[in-house]
Amino acid sequence: MDTQRFDKGEFADGIENRLKMYTFRCVQVFRALPRSYEAQHFGKQLVRSSSSSAANYRAVRRARSKNEFFAKLSIVVEELDESLFWLEMLIFTEILSETRLSSLIDEGYQLLKIVAKARNNTGTS
Repeated sequence: MDTQRFDKGEFADGIENRLKMYTFRCVQVFRALPRSYEAQHFGKQLVRSSSSSAANYRAVRRARSKNEFFAKLSIVVEELDESLFWLEMLIFTEILSETRLSSLIDEGYQLLKIVAKARNNTGTS
């Protein structure tokens, strides 16, 4: 088992890269959607919320205070959760299959868990 430890910067770089890849994968889902109104609406919301999570995480890394750090992380949590909602709606409305989206949803929940834990560890409420 690899027990290599990462410093905070390396860890944050890894999360930022995962969020960018998550956004890229959400864009790929959008590009593959049918042209129906509901599919395009859900897809645009998915792209907006997933890209917002990545952009706000970048802002987290430049926070000027503990309170700003907490607030920006809270936005990342909210936007990640929203992107998961839109993925679930694509399945619920039978626009895409659960099989097609399962690994993307899994990655979204993993990122959400990591970011929510980081937020909870700031000690600010």
